Amino acid sequence: MVKTNKLNVFNDPIYGFIGTPNELIFSLISHPYFQRLRRISQMGLSYLVYPGAHHTRFHHALGSMHLMTKAIQVLKLKNVEITEEEEKGLLCAILLHDIGHGPFSHALEGFVAKEISHEQISLKFMLELNKEFDGQLDTAISIFKGDYQKSFLNQLVSSQLDMDRLDYLKRDSFYSGVTEGNINSERLISMLNVVDGNLVVEEKAIYAVEKFLMARRFMYWQVYLHKTGLVAEQLLVRIMQRARLLLVQGEDLTGSGPLLFFLKNNGTLDFDAEVLKTFAELDDIDILGALKGWQFHEDFVLSKLCKMLLDRRLLHVKVKKRPITPEKLDEKMNWMMQQHDLSAEEASNFVFQGEISNKAYSKDEAIRILKKNGKISDVLKESDQLSLKALAKTVTKYYSCYPKKAV
Repeated sequence: MVKTNKLNVFNDPIYGFIGTPNELIFSLISHPYFQRLRRISQMGLSYLVYPGAHHTRFHHALGSMHLMTKAIQVLKLKNVEITEEEEKGLLCAILLHDIGHGPFSHALEGFVAKEISHEQISLKFMLELNKEFDGQLDTAISIFKGDYQKSFLNQLVSSQLDMDRLDYLKRDSFYSGVTEGNINSERLISMLNVVDGNLVVEEKAIYAVEKFLMARRFMYWQVYLHKTGLVAEQLLVRIMQRARLLLVQGEDLTGSGPLLFFLKNNGTLDFDAEVLKTFAELDDIDILGALKGWQFHEDFVLSKLCKMLLDRRLLHVKVKKRPITPEKLDEKMNWMMQQHDLSAEEASNFVFQGEISNKAYSKDEAIRILKKNGKISDVLKESDQLSLKALAKTVTKYYSCYPKKAV
């Protein structure tokens, strides 16, 4: 019997009312591991560029689950066999697909815990939850890992046209106010089908697919890889690196228990059930609370970096097709070292360079188009947009960050 509770329905600004399809979903949403996602920013520090981008992984997970319910309905109407157990598995897998994200999502990926991705942590959370829920997540875990026998179920959760992407593009576009990223997810879902066990899109939706791929490219360059958001995230990483170094040197730092635990362990941990439990207590609030305290620390590098991020007085950043010359970088480094009596290692927190790359479409995981004659083709072959061909190429750009003279 489905549990009746007024919280069975969530009012979402994108899709309207989102219901909880069954008691297991309701219980998973109510679990502290999932409720933590309310305190994990979906777009990292992008709100420093787009003030409205304060939505969370909680929003995104619910939205992705809602789109999955729609996709399941569409496929069932087209006589695609999806059992009750598989339906439950799909909904649980997409609901929990991002549960392993750390503070500020991708911003600190790989720093809190080295050599383990948020997908791997998500799987660990799912395995722990599966114990609590007496094996009810077995199918969800198999689908999430991509080894379920029906390929299209895995593809609905993770592919180039999965429910994750369909939600985050539409949602991030809405909250950031970047309308070019808005996609017609309803149209795309209504045109889904399955042929030979694989997910396909009917030919009538070719223009919606083109719009989706172009929107993805646009969102990456204008939003996810925006130069101001990029330098802000780089500063956050350097703050954590500096804090970790100071702790190693015996300095006393204030901070929450979970944050200090991961900083002191240098990110190299056996991610067992106890570590996972500590990770589940870590969120954006721990990081922001630490920054507010550390801005008054006697260490110049740590305090300066924290103030820069909190007050949004960031480094100057340039993004170009070629890297900055070593001579110009040395000039910036020397100025910083002399101005503030810093070592080269300390100055490198304020003067640095790197590269970013993006490929909007991968030929290895093609979006399959179901033509009217029943044949299957790659979207790149069927599209008459020349610009779409360029999306399959990796574009690399180079950034350099250094202080404005008044730093």
